[in-house]
Amino acid sequence: MGRTKAALNYIDQESVNDLDPATAPAAQTSGSVVGANHLSLAKAAQSGSSEAAVLAIEGVSKSFQLNGKSLNVLSDFSLQVARGEFISIVGSSGCGKSTLLRLIAGLDTSYDGSIVWLGDNISGTSLDRGLVFQEHRLFPWLTVQQNVALALESSGLSQAEVNARVKHQIELVGLSGFAQAYPHQISGGMSQRVAIARALVLKPRLLLLDEPFGALDALTRLKMQQELQRLWESEETTSILVTHDVEEAVFLGDRVVVMEANPGRIKRIVEVDLPRPRHRASAKFQHIKDDVLSDFIEIS
Repeated sequence: MGRTKAALNYIDQESVNDLDPATAPAAQTSGSVVGANHLSLAKAAQSGSSEAAVLAIEGVSKSFQLNGKSLNVLSDFSLQVARGEFISIVGSSGCGKSTLLRLIAGLDTSYDGSIVWLGDNISGTSLDRGLVFQEHRLFPWLTVQQNVALALESSGLSQAEVNARVKHQIELVGLSGFAQAYPHQISGGMSQRVAIARALVLKPRLLLLDEPFGALDALTRLKMQQELQRLWESEETTSILVTHDVEEAVFLGDRVVVMEANPGRIKRIVEVDLPRPRHRASAKFQHIKDDVLSDFIEIS
């Protein structure tokens, strides 16, 4: 078995246990335009426009067998996602968020309904759909550079192309000085940046993020959210984030999909009509955050 296949088997086996990253004014202007463009595309996708939607999830239901009984995890889940849109999915534990990402990634193809990506039904995994887990899942015996390059081992690219692409991604996530470091020599936040770089080095058209910052401390988490927003604005990759953190969902998403459990389904979808970069202290940000929070707790 080749090193890449062994690595992918290791990562996928781990995922089985998860049933359920003086120029400031110019940057702000660019972010506002990007945000407006994505919101208009999102509205078109939400209205059911097939031209706008690159990902169409229609009537998806999923169940598992538990102690001889059928456990319904997802029920009639439907969502249209526009090109370049950032979708945040928020909900309590057990509502099927991570299960949904596994279906979109093609790790599980046993479900009812349809998931269509770029016009084709998803029937398995693909390099154009990248997945970042809550744990970084780096290989401790490989350096940062080698962990990122591992994703390209069977890409058919020349060694020069691999080196250039890996170098670019490491620079993009702000780890230029740590290419030769091993996972035990860097922090948890830095390790998660490596995991994001490993997903992005393949240049996926869709990035799936399964609570990527859930294991980080609060301050590191805030920094990583800002990093992910910067990366998304730079790459404009269609992205879907699963999180328990309402503030994180509002900070990063063009739309926030609020889910409820037993079985997992969409309760409502909240548009985040705010320019980028987002300011958490703004009155409008707080209003949207409280609006989403009201689905989970009583806001006085």
